[in-house]
Amino acid sequence: MPSPAYRLTNLPPYAFAVRGQRIQEMLSAGADIISLDIGSPDLPPPAEVIEALAVSARLPDHHGYSGYRGIPAFRQAVARYYRRRFGVILDPEREVLPLIGSKEGIVNLGLAYLDRGDLALVPDVGYPSYSLGARLAGAEVYWMPVTRESGYLPDIASIPVEIARRAKLLWVNYPHNPTGATADLSFYRQVVDFCRAYDILLASDNPYVDVTYDGYQAPSVLQIPGAMEGAVEFMSFSKTYNMGGWRLGAAVGNNAALRTLLQVKSNMDSGHFRAIYDAGVTAVDFTPQKWIEERNQVYQRRRDQVMQVIPEIGLCADKPKGSLYIWAQVVEGDGDSYAEMALSQAFVAVAPGRIYGPGGVQYIRLSLAVPDERLTQALDRLRRWYANR
Repeated sequence: MPSPAYRLTNLPPYAFAVRGQRIQEMLSAGADIISLDIGSPDLPPPAEVIEALAVSARLPDHHGYSGYRGIPAFRQAVARYYRRRFGVILDPEREVLPLIGSKEGIVNLGLAYLDRGDLALVPDVGYPSYSLGARLAGAEVYWMPVTRESGYLPDIASIPVEIARRAKLLWVNYPHNPTGATADLSFYRQVVDFCRAYDILLASDNPYVDVTYDGYQAPSVLQIPGAMEGAVEFMSFSKTYNMGGWRLGAAVGNNAALRTLLQVKSNMDSGHFRAIYDAGVTAVDFTPQKWIEERNQVYQRRRDQVMQVIPEIGLCADKPKGSLYIWAQVVEGDGDSYAEMALSQAFVAVAPGRIYGPGGVQYIRLSLAVPDERLTQALDRLRRWYANR
């Protein structure tokens, strides 16, 4: 058997895939595992979205290839969303590119812009695909620390000049996975100015923009004047509309960056199933704001329930204003040992913080995307396990 490609040498197995295999083995052996490790919404999409999928799928001419840039109606719907939600004007023909889920776009952006010896600026801690996409391309990763003391915002001004000059790509993500931290427009303005000064492509991953609590509304980096000249933003239907398994998203922003991303994508995929696009149009245009608010109230109630128990299960955490997660520091030991004992002794799966970067060693992440009854059971199990450890 030939050896794997060199590009895989420094690419570790995807951590969630490894943990998922372990959990599946335990489930197959009869264990009742409650998963608080994955951020896949447990609630359904709007009923209108499901109906739109069914109607479109019944049409005989909707089963062929839909084109590398998707259908115009979908691009136009995304542009309408940005105008309505942020006051940002997008050209649907030049500044919107459909994705087969935002994760695909994140990794492919690394392949589109990074080579061996290049540098990507990645938050530590952050979504693993930012660093994995860079490494798959053969590039190096410079970790930008995001800590509780900094509000989980990177200190852009502290990035060494020699690092900034080498960098080609910088990632931001707010509301933030895994911490739930938020950023305001003044932070985005600083990042836009920094990237312009050093000719760095700014990539904003924004899947949790509509998953927020306590009345908070998250902004878009494209609201900053001039951001369109050097930034792209990733929109996900998984979290906003509870469409995780549908694998639908979009990249918006700078036309040259989207053309470069499309050059990679068009050699790898042939677009989405037409019915998925039609359902996406319905999601964007016909999902009432009340539906989003009521969905967020469910997550907010779960967040508050978890926060009440946090001190009783050996953790310390701040209450997030966005995302699907609680980022919790382990009081004794580290995140790996806590996650292993929680799984093997309480049969509750949580995500060890090291998955998200070197700065996450002392942390775990708990997901709010689990049915209410199972969440209550999981917290009861963790409470009993920790009291009797």
